[in-house]
Amino acid sequence: MKSEHPNTTPASKPLLPQARRDHIQGPIDASIALVEYGDYECPYCGEAYPIIKAIQERLGDRLCLAFRNFPLVNSHPHAQHAAEAAEAAGVQGKFWQMHDLLFENQNALDDEDLAQYATALGLDICRLIGEVVAGTHTGRVREDFRSGARGGVNGTPTFFINGVRYDGETSVNALVAALTQPNSR
Repeated sequence: MKSEHPNTTPASKPLLPQARRDHIQGPIDASIALVEYGDYECPYCGEAYPIIKAIQERLGDRLCLAFRNFPLVNSHPHAQHAAEAAEAAGVQGKFWQMHDLLFENQNALDDEDLAQYATALGLDICRLIGEVVAGTHTGRVREDFRSGARGGVNGTPTFFINGVRYDGETSVNALVAALTQPNSR
């Protein structure tokens, strides 16, 4: 199945939000699904972060957003621990709050910073840092990374709209247009 949108390419496998494994905002049965593969230390992901927030506000319950970790550890030395901290926060029920803090503080992602964010969110700091240092969530982060690599992700951010890779401009208007065009749903 080939998309008619010029800035999309078919994914090798459907890359749709999965209720039992993904971190999701919005209804799982929303008419529009957006999966983002991201790296908390990537400056381009940092630029995309407020754009995604604006898109969520604009589309409301019509959008289901899933975030998957794709840390580019060769370029971003803190990306792996940041991803694991987000996963550890998720176990304590605060994935999205940690996700937001990490993107809002991209230049401060060492372990001490992660501990401060855990404290700010009211998380069990010893548990979170212990899980990061022990690599408790490494498997989950690797699983996200592998699913992205199988789908053709080779950089961040990479977006999939209803299972189809989006390679267009990362702006509110361009993404909303791609998300709401009739053949993307």
